[in-house]
Amino acid sequence: MILKQVIVLFLIAFIATVFFTWYVRRILLKARITDNPIVSEHRHKSGTPTMGGIAFLFSIALIISISFQHAQISVLSFIILIGGIVGLVDDLIGLKVKEVQKVVVNVSDEVITLGRLDVQPQEEVRVATPKAKAEIDNLLDEGKVEVVGEVPIKTEPEELEKIICQIVIGLFLGLTGVVTSLGGFQLGILAIPVVIIGILGSINAVNLIDGMDGLAAGIVGIASIACCVYGYLFGQMNVLPPFAVLAALCLGFLVFNKYPASIFMGDTGSFVLGTGYAAAVLICDIPYFGVLALGVPIISVIVSLLHRAHIIKLPVEPLHHTLNHYGMSEVKIILTYWACTVLLCVIGIVAKMYFF
Repeated sequence: MILKQVIVLFLIAFIATVFFTWYVRRILLKARITDNPIVSEHRHKSGTPTMGGIAFLFSIALIISISFQHAQISVLSFIILIGGIVGLVDDLIGLKVKEVQKVVVNVSDEVITLGRLDVQPQEEVRVATPKAKAEIDNLLDEGKVEVVGEVPIKTEPEELEKIICQIVIGLFLGLTGVVTSLGGFQLGILAIPVVIIGILGSINAVNLIDGMDGLAAGIVGIASIACCVYGYLFGQMNVLPPFAVLAALCLGFLVFNKYPASIFMGDTGSFVLGTGYAAAVLICDIPYFGVLALGVPIISVIVSLLHRAHIIKLPVEPLHHTLNHYGMSEVKIILTYWACTVLLCVIGIVAKMYFF
């Protein structure tokens, strides 16, 4: 019986997300709330409506209305709404332009250094860091670079402010008392810090990976479907409802967000998916498989942290933009990331079957 209920829940969430995404996209276009990418390779996407994650909030509100008696879904939906509101505030703050940065091209016949970057002949880069801004005038005077454009940089909350908001989301989930054990360990007083760490990690991983058409929604969708398969195969039927809802949100949004995307989710959407995925993993107590299934975004975060710690150097952050910068097509990157996610999920299920 539970399987039929899960299928109905999935279909309702999927259809609702498709409808609300279509509706929100119309409103955003009329209000001219659109994206203006700062990555050179993505400037052709200017004018695509963003903040599409608002559609998730409507879908989740509907799920609450029809599933309020289901404690697990109610708690998950509540936490998702909190995460979405935090992301929405980020998006609203980002509507204000903080500064306009120059985009320059190396017109010399030699490799030049600009900030931390080694710029190849005819390569375009954005003058972003204080060091690059201090060096650009000399390079312009020497005729080694030319300004080919400008990009507006949105205002963003301070990193500490973002982290505090994400901690609050985790605190809300911890205070519900639904997470008492994880991975075979009774958490006791450690439940709240463990939940906070899980929420922080998932939100930032999904937020970082949300940089190409359908990339974040596809990865979280695949991971959520895999978690449903995991729960069904190994008799953990409580796993199915929350991850079915997440999968439906992702697949419904992908109708409009797949390449070439006609809407972007913004921080509203990435916070919804990051919060929802972490909450579902914690509530359903499948930390090992849940983390493995989200391995691609986690690896991307690690690479970015190594870049920020000056251990490695990326021409563009995060990793998927670097791959695009070096000539790998967006479609190939998306499919590669999706395929790697599928592979990790298959490895996790096979390992559970035969080794654990």
